[in-house]
Amino acid sequence: MISDPITHRNRTLAALHVARRLLFSSLPSLSPRLLDRYGFVPPPSLRPHNRNPSSGHQAEANNDNKKKKTKVPYRPPSSLDRAGQEPVHSDLPFDFRFSYTESSPNVKPIGLREPKYSPFGPGRVDRIWTGFSAPAVDPTVRSVDGDGPETVDLEKAKQMRTKILGKPLSPAERAFLVEKYQKNRTKRQVNLGRDGLTHNMLNDIHNNWKNAEAVRIKCLGVPTVDMENVCTQLEEKTGGSIIHRHGGQILLYRGRRYNAKKRPRIPLMLWKPHEPIYPRLIKTVIEGLTIGETKEMRKRGLAVPALTKLAKNGYYASLVPMVRDAFLTDELVRIDCKGLEKSDYKKIGAKLRDLVPCVLVTFEKEQIVAWRGNKYNRSTHPSSEERSFTQVTESGICAENCSIDSCSSSVDQISDLNTNDEDTASSTS
Repeated sequence: MISDPITHRNRTLAALHVARRLLFSSLPSLSPRLLDRYGFVPPPSLRPHNRNPSSGHQAEANNDNKKKKTKVPYRPPSSLDRAGQEPVHSDLPFDFRFSYTESSPNVKPIGLREPKYSPFGPGRVDRIWTGFSAPAVDPTVRSVDGDGPETVDLEKAKQMRTKILGKPLSPAERAFLVEKYQKNRTKRQVNLGRDGLTHNMLNDIHNNWKNAEAVRIKCLGVPTVDMENVCTQLEEKTGGSIIHRHGGQILLYRGRRYNAKKRPRIPLMLWKPHEPIYPRLIKTVIEGLTIGETKEMRKRGLAVPALTKLAKNGYYASLVPMVRDAFLTDELVRIDCKGLEKSDYKKIGAKLRDLVPCVLVTFEKEQIVAWRGNKYNRSTHPSSEERSFTQVTESGICAENCSIDSCSSSVDQISDLNTNDEDTASSTS
């Protein structure tokens, strides 16, 4: 007998209906409407009749045992937690600054943007942070005589430096070190960027001196405008000696008697300190001119053809002689600084003002416009060609004098030999 498909479907629906009614009776807390619409079947852990407090605690305990024990996260030693530690003392005979080439002790700031807060951390160094430097001597401490702050013994520091350097290197030793620490031989290098010779860079140089007699320093950016200052500060602050310099590449020698275990104590700066407020470089009215003349000069300066265009992080050692040569024929000089940071070309302008010297007119439109001033004297600022000509003539005169002296000395030696021969001949006869 063939069953009717309609009756078979009705029986199946009736069985499903009975099963749902039984499920509803066993789970009174769940909504029948939810089960009808979505067919939701809760897991056994959510059913009220399966919940047992004792079994639940046992299951949680078993799960905890199965879990791996979590490691204590690494916590680096905090430099700010100075509990039970004395402040670091350093015998370096100079004031600690963030940068030794870009901040001059001769220029006094007129204020501070932030309150005085030491970049070394609170209570970490036994020097007072004045807002832009940590003096080697506490300015509040008086000497025994009461004349003022105690002075630093610079002579002792110079004697120690000469003792560590030892006798000067011979030309063969110098050539060997220069060849040994070239770029194709070693990757050991310290980069000197827009901030110049920073305080923490001193520690990097001494770390390189642990395993090498010399370290290569690559200089780029704003500090290269005044490379003489960079070289001077490197030798004074590190105690080493520059044995080679080619453009922005400097090779700094540690000395014959350098001992890494007796290196100076250099406390590290933990963050960059806030820059103080300095006087404005561009004045509203240029000294010696009226307001109208100042406006007219700024307009003319921006229309002058650019002397040169500065590349970002370039080498600017030839910038000062270029400006000096340009002032021999032109009253205004414009330098294109597009692409440079605003702080960078402002620092370059401040260096030009002091080194050329000149008067800064404007920094508008990423340009440096400089004026040579009313009191410009060409005789006091010879061009680079004139300077090279005078050096050549002086060297030629010196060579002629040396040749004349050598000739006269040789003639004197010959005459002395002749007289000695005559004396010996007369004595034998």
